[in-house]
Amino acid sequence: MGWKPDPIAGTMLVLMLAVYGTGTLRAWRAAGWGRGVRVWEAGLFVAGWSTLAFAVLSPLATWAEVLFSVHMTQHELLVVVVAPLIVAARPMTALAWSVPRSSRLGQRSLRTINVLFIALSAPLVAFSLHAVALWAWHPPALYERAVGDNWIHALEHASFLMTACAFWAGLTQGRYGRLGYGVAFMYVFATALHSGALGALFTVAPSPLYHLYQVRAAAHGVNPLTDQQLAGVLMWVPACALLTVLALALFAAWLGELERRNAQSRLSAFTPER
Repeated sequence: MGWKPDPIAGTMLVLMLAVYGTGTLRAWRAAGWGRGVRVWEAGLFVAGWSTLAFAVLSPLATWAEVLFSVHMTQHELLVVVVAPLIVAARPMTALAWSVPRSSRLGQRSLRTINVLFIALSAPLVAFSLHAVALWAWHPPALYERAVGDNWIHALEHASFLMTACAFWAGLTQGRYGRLGYGVAFMYVFATALHSGALGALFTVAPSPLYHLYQVRAAAHGVNPLTDQQLAGVLMWVPACALLTVLALALFAAWLGELERRNAQSRLSAFTPER
């Protein structure tokens, strides 16, 4: 199977790259090469954008309409690869530069987007929205409808990507800052638990849950139940393993930060006042 001709995803990808590229070039013309938008941030954005393009337009996207396991791989790329890369690139700076200073409507829209992003990336809000998006799209009726309709499929992917971006931004760039290691640990660990539970449901289910994939997988000589079990394992093991490692790293950082603060407190207690 070849690349998937998806005009909706293709248009959104072009617009996404055009806005980021315009803002980055304007920032570099005004402030100098690598200023405003760092070169490594632009590199991370390109890496995230390229992975997104691969996920929604490559043969992977074509096979995702045939095999549930491939579709799950596509979703995992959006959530645990594309979203962290885009968040690490800090695209809001490029977005701000992409809007002409003379455009009052553009500046008002930019402020609205910034306020909305801050609200949605609050850890509890972002965690809740991402969990709802993850579970709400997987009931058979809605999931199969998304596979058969490009607009609904685009909405599904957008909800996964946007809530995942809000989730990662809330943990790494939110108002809690470095003191949020403990908060981040709890939310990442909770996400690993509930997403792993969904993957486990697919893995242990005694029969195929999606009639569409049951028919299409069988037509290509693939056992539908085996395909579903593989999809569950892909959601359960690799993604949860990555989230668990991140959670442990955040926990270690949290303990280190607490130790550093305690050491400073002890030092200040024995420092004579002048």
